[in-house]
Amino acid sequence: MESLTEISRKTFSDAFEAANDPEDFQHYLNTALSSKTLLSELQNPLSHFYFVYHEGKVAGYFKYNEAAAQTDLKDPLAIELERIYVVSEYQNKGLGRRMINEVIQKAIELRKRYIWLGVWEENKGAISFYESLGFEKFGKHPYYIGKDRQMDWLMKLQLPTL
Repeated sequence: MESLTEISRKTFSDAFEAANDPEDFQHYLNTALSSKTLLSELQNPLSHFYFVYHEGKVAGYFKYNEAAAQTDLKDPLAIELERIYVVSEYQNKGLGRRMINEVIQKAIELRKRYIWLGVWEENKGAISFYESLGFEKFGKHPYYIGKDRQMDWLMKLQLPTL
């Protein structure tokens, strides 16, 4: 639990702290990425966490949600990739692509039709990464960091039908 909390807070902070109001950001960390919240997510049988290792060290993790655990669509034919976090020192080593490929395999095994995710509209690097893997924008929804209302793009990857 401690490792999950630590890596969640570190990766999120590294990626987004500078672009947010310090008070709003701290509030977000203390609620959305608290040990209590993460433990609750871990206990949900429709949410799945996987650590990713590089040279024997935890380098990141991803979380996907099924059905009612999804944050928005709640589509039983889809998987939501809610988090894909890589520690900054391990970025640009192909880990993100490896994580996406693992989620694709899980989704195919579960006979899902597509994977969807939300990505902050200002996170141009992540948007380009997802587009390079075949994800396409299909909508948007608000995302709050404290009181700050931001906008996430909703992106979808259609899976091959069996």
